[in-house]
Amino acid sequence: MATTNLSHYDKTSLPNGEQLNIGIVVSEWNSDITENMFLGAKETLIDCGVIEHNIMRWDVPGSFELVYGCKKMVQTHNLDAVIAIGSVIQGETKHFDFVCEGVTKGIVDLNLRYDVPVIFCVLTDNTKQQSIDRSGGKLGNKGVEAAVAALKMAEIKNRKTNAESIGFTSL
Repeated sequence: MATTNLSHYDKTSLPNGEQLNIGIVVSEWNSDITENMFLGAKETLIDCGVIEHNIMRWDVPGSFELVYGCKKMVQTHNLDAVIAIGSVIQGETKHFDFVCEGVTKGIVDLNLRYDVPVIFCVLTDNTKQQSIDRSGGKLGNKGVEAAVAALKMAEIKNRKTNAESIGFTSL
């Protein structure tokens, strides 16, 4: 578990986002947490050159619905990366386990099925305070970290292989 702020980044070491189109799907559940992570992601993307109107946001009711929202966004828009933002806080029942497992597996499946990286930015905390600490509090903002990951993964997505750059095509 993180005990320090991991949200600091060196902008000069990141790809320039000027030509990128980034999607962000945000869960409305625990909106005080998810909105802070969205703002951290958006501000980081803009700081790294992504043009604001090239950032698309869709809201979904809860974290479980992030998978479908991301899938539809990938299928219907030409994007370089998508960030899935959610927050699941442990309660008294197994619901927490089912939601966390389903969202995790769903986002893995999207990354395997589509050629657009989907970044997992879903807090799975035991307490509300842990979520606050990770959404702009003393441990940073996971939205910032997700934006950095999206920039790096978009660069990998858009990278031409050596064979493609000299005229060969993949089978």
